[in-house]
Amino acid sequence: MPTTISITAIASISGLGNDSNVIWKNYLNNDHCFIETSVGSLNALIAPLNSDSKKQIQELKKSDNKYKSLDSSVLFAIAISRKAVEKAGWKKSDTFGINIGSSRGATELFEKHHLDFIQSGKVETLASPTTTMGNISSWVSHDLQSRGPEISHSITCSTALHALLNGIAWLKSGMANKFLVGGSEAPLTDFTIAQMRALKIYSKNNDKFPCRALDLNKKQNSLVLGEGAAVCCIELGRTEKTIAVVEGIGFATEILEHNVSVSAEATCFQKSMKMALENTKLSEVDVIVMHAPGTIKGDLSEYKAIQKIFGEKLPLLTTNKWKIGHTFGASGMLSIEMAILMLQNQTFIGVPFAEAQSQKKPLKKILVNAVGFGGNAVSVLLGL
Repeated sequence: MPTTISITAIASISGLGNDSNVIWKNYLNNDHCFIETSVGSLNALIAPLNSDSKKQIQELKKSDNKYKSLDSSVLFAIAISRKAVEKAGWKKSDTFGINIGSSRGATELFEKHHLDFIQSGKVETLASPTTTMGNISSWVSHDLQSRGPEISHSITCSTALHALLNGIAWLKSGMANKFLVGGSEAPLTDFTIAQMRALKIYSKNNDKFPCRALDLNKKQNSLVLGEGAAVCCIELGRTEKTIAVVEGIGFATEILEHNVSVSAEATCFQKSMKMALENTKLSEVDVIVMHAPGTIKGDLSEYKAIQKIFGEKLPLLTTNKWKIGHTFGASGMLSIEMAILMLQNQTFIGVPFAEAQSQKKPLKKILVNAVGFGGNAVSVLLGL
């Protein structure tokens, strides 16, 4: 990547909070964000927003009459996009693009409208425009009064990192010099959880750590759903606001062996990592933030792919899903945020129950992985 791509701001909302200082503080402890509670007709483990974040979203919803009919996934995106743009110092007079995706979009709202239709045979007037996938970026654009292109997409769980790739492509093409990219997901509904249970991947653990992401010896699947969103501002060249630089990007898709799985050695990850690292010595990669959803096959196949690329000298390995759950389309950008926080604070955050790893040198380069249903892997190399 000869053209320098800077990340000039990042903002998120999740069970960890919505302020970077609070989020980092929560990364430093060994507590997770899971609670067991009723979700519709089910009882399940989930990782919801914390109380302060919920309050902020409710205040946003009440702040504009038009926002009362929006899904949480849209409100999450609006709230954090305001913060990211402010941090980056972007002004209303600036022209910037927006690409914020979601694996599932307006999940809760769509299910509500569908249930109303089944019960009454009618739907509300705004049922369609408020449940389309393009609903996210278009409302963020409306809220920020931006004038650039607005794009929403779903590429399952690698959605947010695909948004980053797309934003980079726009910048490198010369068609834009600033882009707001990321993902937003509000999947905590009984129907969505029932779907994950039907796949037999949802956690049944009552252990201290219900999601055993990166536990390569686990005997049962342990995925737990979380809600959240994360976006970052990217620009051409280095600026006084640069907090990290995208040093490499990679992507790949593999032929599926099963509708929801990747191959035993995740050839898609092998290809995406090779591409992202083609101009970097393997020994220079300090950390890999893995996708590691907490499933037996998902975690192990990604680990084997890393072994194939790096051999016996593996970088430090981590993930945040044991802590905040799997946020589907938002997960990749939440991992980017974790990587940036580790670079800024020069501190590796490991997984408390995984094989012990110790940081022995300064952190300079971190690789972030994401993959989703469809075998569509993305790898992004970040540096200072």
